[in-house]
This record gives sequence, C-alpha cells and structure tokens, in this order.
Amino acid sequence: VQLVESGGGLVQAGGSLRLSCAASGFGFHEFVIGWFRQAPGKEREGVASIRNSDLTTYYVDSVKFRFTISNDYDKNTVYLQMDSLKPEDTAVYYCAAGQDGPFDLETMTRYSYGWNYWGGGTLVTVSS
Repeated sequence: VQLVESGGGLVQAGGSLRLSCAASGFGFHEFVIGWFRQAPGKEREGVASIRNSDLTTYYVDSVKFRFTISNDYDKNTVYLQMDSLKPEDTAVYYCAAGQDGPFDLETMTRYSYGWNYWGGGTLVTVSS
C-alpha cells in the first residue's frame, strides 16, 4: 500500500495550489481518502475527505468554499484544490486512506477515526 502526496510549494496569500495523492496497493473504490494538515507546533487536523464509491465529500469549516476535494478513478488519485490560500493554511499536508463503512466522513475527518494508511506529506507554505 502506498500513498504519495505531491503539489506542495510556496504561494502568496490569495493564491492557489493543487495537491495530489496517488494511491496504490488497495481497492481505491472501497476506501475513503482524506486530507489532513499539521502546522508547526500544532496538532494534526482534518481538512477534507471523499468517499470514492459515491463521491460524497466533507470539509471542515475553515476550508469550506475555498478547498475542493475530487478524485480520478483512472489514475487512482485524489486531488485537493486549494484557492484563496491564507498564511494560516501553512502546514504539511498528508493524505490518508480508510476503509469505507465503519464511520461517517465527519467523524473520520474531524476526529481522525478509521484511517488505515498514511502518506509522507507535502509542505505548503503561504506567505503574507
């Protein structure tokens, strides 16, 4: 099983980035994919998630209407489009995969329940 994030970098406030999470080694359609982030000195927090089987999504309030999560079945990849970026979005962003079923997306994302696999992260830095 492998999750590989890419797309991080340095961007000015108000700018955009698109992160990718390439998945392999498990049944992509049977899993939920989530994005998390950890800022320096802070705990990891959930950002967004998508259920690959039916494209249901969940966003935490701080990124709602700015971030968009989507997937590409052909590429086994999940994307996080981040617009209107703010300095407080600066963090290492991780994707995770969890088996669909035991928990709803809000519980999985807000409370970090039910994630089986994690990627190594990609750094996003937003300058003011």
